[in-house]
Amino acid sequence: MSSAEITALLDRMHGGDAAARDSLLPLVYAELEAIARAYVNPAASLEPRGLVHELYLKLVISPVEARDRKHFYAIAALAMRQILADRARRRKAAKRGGPERVQVTLSGLADDDRNVDVLAIDDALAKLELLSPRQARIVELRCLVGMSVAEVADALDVSERTVAAEWRLARAWLTRELAPAA
Repeated sequence: MSSAEITALLDRMHGGDAAARDSLLPLVYAELEAIARAYVNPAASLEPRGLVHELYLKLVISPVEARDRKHFYAIAALAMRQILADRARRRKAAKRGGPERVQVTLSGLADDDRNVDVLAIDDALAKLELLSPRQARIVELRCLVGMSVAEVADALDVSERTVAAEWRLARAWLTRELAPAA
């Protein structure tokens, strides 16, 4: 299905058309699952499909107001991050004997993809958002949605040079922020 058709379904969904919402999920499921795989470690208690299903429930309760396909995926990635962070916080609060660390993969930050605590990622992105909201969006779109520099530039309506420069700064900042304490 084309980007225009997905955008049309999103417009209908925004207008309250439940059939559009039900038609949209099968069309975007594979891409949502790919985004979820970027978040979920194979050893985690929640599999990518489970994360997509939780996302769907969240979307049913409070529908998104996405402008287009790219915006929808950006919103979905942010919602997945929130779902995982909320789950990790609940597990941490419920565990006896100390916090359980839920590991996720944050690809694209370093030369080697590495597993990082989902709460650490959420906290780091929240800090980065305070420093530079655009850099935080760039990280989400690059690492979590898997967009190219050109796609991010288009989604944020800035030049590719701006995205590339801010991506380098954000990567350096997050790499330092997520580095194990020495």
